[in-house]
Parts: sequence; structure tokens; C-alpha cells
Amino acid sequence: MRILVLGDVVGRPGREAIRGIIPSFVKSDKIDLVVANAENASGGIGVDIKGAEELFSAGIQVLTSGNHVWKKKEI
Repeated sequence: MRILVLGDVVGRPGREAIRGIIPSFVKSDKIDLVVANAENASGGIGVDIKGAEELFSAGIQVLTSGNHVWKKKEI
């Protein structure tokens, strides 16, 4: 099993990088599972539903977080 673990995805630039790189990388390197830290993925602090959905649609399967996750209460 090949697992790709990504560090902190930060804001829109981080989400855009994920969308631009991860799908083809997963396919070319036969990655089975992609994990990313998303605690700063929306606005640079916290993650909201839209940001999480964007990461999932780009191929991230598991989102991790830390204390910043509480900044967006809707998540």
C-alpha cells in the first residue's frame, strides 16, 4: 500500500496546488491513500465545508487537523 501524507495545506494557494498536482501524482505513482493536514486550508486558519469538499474532490481521502480547526465552527 502506498500512502501519501501531506503537511499543512494553507489557504487558497494550498488548495489550488493540491488541485493542480495531486490527481495526476496519485495516478502516476499509484498512490492508494492520500492524507493531508487541513487545519489552515480556508483563509489560512481553520477549514470550512467548501474547503474540505475542494480537498476531497482533488483526491484527498483523509483530513487531519489541529487546534485551528475550531476557527470555523461549521466544520
